[in-house]
Amino acid sequence: MQEISPHIYIENNYAGVTLGAINWPHGLILIDSPFRPDDTRSWRSALLNLGGGVDRILVNLDANMDRTLGSRGMECTVVGHEKLLHVFRNRPVTFKPLLTETGAEWEQYNNIGSVRWAPPEITFSDRLEIHWNNAPLNLEHRPGPATGAIWAALPQQNIVFVGDAVVVNEPPFLAFADIPSWVESLEVLVSPAYQNHLIVGGRDGLVTQNQARDLIEMLKWIHAQMEALADRRALPAETQTLVPELLQRYRSPANRLDHYRARLSYGLEQYFIRHYHPVAVEEEE
Repeated sequence: MQEISPHIYIENNYAGVTLGAINWPHGLILIDSPFRPDDTRSWRSALLNLGGGVDRILVNLDANMDRTLGSRGMECTVVGHEKLLHVFRNRPVTFKPLLTETGAEWEQYNNIGSVRWAPPEITFSDRLEIHWNNAPLNLEHRPGPATGAIWAALPQQNIVFVGDAVVVNEPPFLAFADIPSWVESLEVLVSPAYQNHLIVGGRDGLVTQNQARDLIEMLKWIHAQMEALADRRALPAETQTLVPELLQRYRSPANRLDHYRARLSYGLEQYFIRHYHPVAVEEEE
């Protein structure tokens, strides 16, 4: 666990997403959760050592299964964007792992077991302020990378948790994205307003504005390729031609290459279907 500012921690050693913990006198505010049951128990044990108040809430930064599978195991009130409720209504009440290849991290583990979802009990549309200290935590809707994507910002400490808005060392998740909205959100992140901030990415820990700028350029390239495919009425399967060039942008370890290829293959095809052939899409997130 790394303390990036007094009483504000991140944890990047569990499978899946980067976790956050804000230890205020009123209680703990947690950013996302591990998806493996063993990791959930370990994380909860580590949090006990922080002390602080007795109350806890868990903030889900979007609907990605990597960050929502373990929410119930954290045994606290869940907060998220109102669109997460729609997502959970379209999921089975109990999650049972299947042999899927969407490129999500949880698919790399075979000990997940059946899980009951934990839909958010507190939701908001645009902005929610949490006053558990003299300095508020601002939850802000920042659409683009996933359904119900939000940022958790601590303006007085110059810290912002941006979830999958910035993914650096692995391919982004595209299946449920909206690239133009994503680029708009990132343009805010690279503006002078966030110049002196610590930016916590949802997969890589601390990231930089320059890395966000690089992602903007890649997303613009993907969008241009999608538009070109749509203009010539290509089939969704033709998006696979983009995968090799995108993989070259990452120095992927050999044992991760197939996983990242699956993420891009699934993400590009689903993105194309949802945005250019929506009649046939299966609505989930």
